[in-house]
Amino acid sequence: MLDITDAVESARTILLGLNREWIKKQGDFFVESPINFLTAIIWYLRKYKNGEFCTLPHVIELMQIEYDKLFTILRTQKEIDVLINPFVSAYMRDAVEQLEGQIASAKITMARISSPQLYYVLSGNDFTLDINNPDEPKIVCMGNNPQKIQIYGAVLSLFTNRLLKIINQKNKLKCSLVFDEFPTLTTEIIPTISTGRSNLISTCLGIQDASQLRKDYGREQADVIMNIVGNIAAGQVSGDTAKQISERIGKIMQDRVSLSINRSDTSISKSKQLEAAVPPSKISSLSSGEFVGMVSDNPDCKIDLKAFHCEIINDHDALKKEIDSYEQIPMVRKLDNAIIQHNYVQIKKDVQQLIEMEMERLLSDPALSHMVIKRA
Repeated sequence: MLDITDAVESARTILLGLNREWIKKQGDFFVESPINFLTAIIWYLRKYKNGEFCTLPHVIELMQIEYDKLFTILRTQKEIDVLINPFVSAYMRDAVEQLEGQIASAKITMARISSPQLYYVLSGNDFTLDINNPDEPKIVCMGNNPQKIQIYGAVLSLFTNRLLKIINQKNKLKCSLVFDEFPTLTTEIIPTISTGRSNLISTCLGIQDASQLRKDYGREQADVIMNIVGNIAAGQVSGDTAKQISERIGKIMQDRVSLSINRSDTSISKSKQLEAAVPPSKISSLSSGEFVGMVSDNPDCKIDLKAFHCEIINDHDALKKEIDSYEQIPMVRKLDNAIIQHNYVQIKKDVQQLIEMEMERLLSDPALSHMVIKRA
């Protein structure tokens, strides 16, 4: 993180990821207050000893400190003074209910990811997210757990948002972002879709249905995402999604033949009518392996037939042979419960030592002792 705005985005991402209903309530007092509080915690740890303890586990533990000590040490960082001032004021005015209403939302939400296993994963510093770094290109593969999709999804969203900010720059290698089950993430993907192409970034989003995207992102954001992508490929879908794709592909002139029979004669008339190239009913009845969609082109590489309705022909025997030849991913390191528990306890000790050292520093310096909060 380079400045406090990065901390704001990180706080917003993790809280919206853990409380998906907040996405549609951004701007409300009881949504923005927890975000500001979490931002203050994150940025304080980022500035303390050059970010030595700037990890989500340390953030969670620091949030649990009693208010006297917590607000005291947060006040030492001038950049977050404007963020914590409302909380300090409420605390000094003995407005405990208001304060708890503001802070408890953040504390309770973040407590969901408080576990020894997650603490171990989130406290490491094994690699960076700059996948298109010309000097150190890399592949980052992250997977969710269907049984813990909301908790892990919020953490993955945080990593993803940071990655999107880091890679969308000039003079980097070309790279590809592939998201399967994209609605499980809470990300600011729109800027990457709209500007990433100029920075050699291709983005592929996999969703089950457009309604799924609207449910998790809200109608406005979902419509923007669906409308700004240049290429779309769809298998069997129905309802509004099928109608939207059909309208996107457009209409073509189609031959129509009508047969009229009466007692005296039979007549056949032929005409051309402008009708949907791929009607919604056709899209909703596609077979496995059939796809419809639209592709975009470049000025130097024109595509005359942008719309398509095709079937992918696979060599299933060759695919099975390839799958059978897969090797197990090698174990990077062997972990046991003792190592994980030791890391969990160490993080708690880190925060306690931070508090003790800072409080001692403030109390022992007459020039700083006025910053210590002591509620009457």
